Amino acid sequence: MKNQIETIKVRANQNDLTFTIRKYINRKLSVKYRTIKMTKDEFDSEEMNTESDWKQFLKSDDYYVV
Repeated sequence: MKNQIETIKVRANQNDLTFTIRKYINRKLSVKYRTIKMTKDEFDSEEMNTESDWKQFLKSDDYYVV
């Protein structure tokens, strides 16, 4: 079985104070998530997240599947 490459791409929505998180496996979209609306401070803090931070974030309940 060949190795699967998992990547995460995130797009910020400044107006709604949410993020759309797309998870790709072997360059194909696997699933798309959206964070719940955040406060401005939370949003500003999360804007600097790394891919590892977002993987950790997905262990929370602060998002839903789109």
